Amino acid sequence: MLYQSQKIAHWYFRIALLLFGLQVIMGLWLAFNYTFTVPQSIVDKFPFATARAMHTNLLVLWMLLGFMGGAYYIVPEETGTEIFSPKLAWIQLIVLVVTGVVALIGFIFGWTQGRPLLEIPRPLDIVVVIGALIFLFNVGMTMFKAKRWTAIQGNLLGGLTFLAILYLFGIPFYQNEVIDWYYWWWVIHLWVEGAWELVTASIIAFILLRLTGVERHVLEKWLYVELGLFLFTGITGTGHHYYWIGAPKYWLWFGGVFSALEPLPILLMVIDTLDHVKKRKTKIINPFTWTLLIGGAVFHFIGAGVWGFAHTFPQVNYYTHGSQVTVSHGHLAFFGAYALLNITVFYFAIPKLKGIDRYNPTLGTIGFWTTTSAMFLMGLTFGISGVVQSYIERVVGLGYMTAQDYLRTWMGVTFFLGLIFFAGVLIIIYDLFFIRPAEEEVL
Repeated sequence: MLYQSQKIAHWYFRIALLLFGLQVIMGLWLAFNYTFTVPQSIVDKFPFATARAMHTNLLVLWMLLGFMGGAYYIVPEETGTEIFSPKLAWIQLIVLVVTGVVALIGFIFGWTQGRPLLEIPRPLDIVVVIGALIFLFNVGMTMFKAKRWTAIQGNLLGGLTFLAILYLFGIPFYQNEVIDWYYWWWVIHLWVEGAWELVTASIIAFILLRLTGVERHVLEKWLYVELGLFLFTGITGTGHHYYWIGAPKYWLWFGGVFSALEPLPILLMVIDTLDHVKKRKTKIINPFTWTLLIGGAVFHFIGAGVWGFAHTFPQVNYYTHGSQVTVSHGHLAFFGAYALLNITVFYFAIPKLKGIDRYNPTLGTIGFWTTTSAMFLMGLTFGISGVVQSYIERVVGLGYMTAQDYLRTWMGVTFFLGLIFFAGVLIIIYDLFFIRPAEEEVL
């Protein structure tokens, strides 16, 4: 750790990890509901919709806290100066965490807007905007005062700014439901396949720079490619969500073709860096973090790129839209693109924040392979369930609840895999909370 103000990132990471664990618990409860008949008395008190809102909003909250903590760790090193105001960083953390807790409690009592991933009520939306503005002001002032610009911090600030601006489009309600969903997709799609991609590319570039010692220009060229693809494919790719809202048909083809190109620069950045490392025979610092980085890039490409591309074409999406196939794509993409990114940042930064140069990666390795293996298999079982569901509902024409009986076995397998995934998450959380220096080898 080079700068004292980087310490604030540790608390963002800790809280994000706890929320990650809670998110997985909610996901297990949802899979349990698909597999077993829950007594009506429990459903009345804790409906499926409430658990789903908690599961998805916890996803957004813990990932954003991870991104923000990562920014507070990265920016001082990139700018060569302390964070503009550590006090504002603390205030922002408290504001967002309190807002998240209030929102979760509110969901239990039916205080919700009802739109997936954007369920939190309008007053809490305003508080989130205030927290985001505090964050952008703090990070922006740190960069502007330092007057030391790099492509990494510029790309990072651009992604974070775009993320905050897009959130504003999801706050109003529109009387026309088509328009309402149109702007809903501006938030959801252009977050995860636009702004978040820029943040991801910047963070990965920073870590690669520190792990490999490769020249900065090697990584920065891919950041410019990522920025270009975001402006070209990310925005255009939004069209693959427009099938059901009455938009012109040309959006379907534009969206289906272009949206799958977005993960390519990140994968190519990692491959190009690896090639330079091999040519220079450079030793990689912290091989376990490198493993996490490679795993995230590959998973990102498979989940967001390959699997997303497979069902975005109109002829396929006509049947699979909103089915468990979408759930499969969502789980693989989010885990590969963003969950593994945060975990990589945590394992890169937390030991340094604790003053640890070397640590034993055994538990982390077990947690990594447990979660990635379980999630990959969950993606398959969700996918099989979705194909069965699409055929029964949209080819045979049977009802939604009739289709659920045919999915029960596969959702049961998913629930079992979810338990394995949760075990891996607990291992990672424990390891990161109590990580210690590795014992010196006796010669």
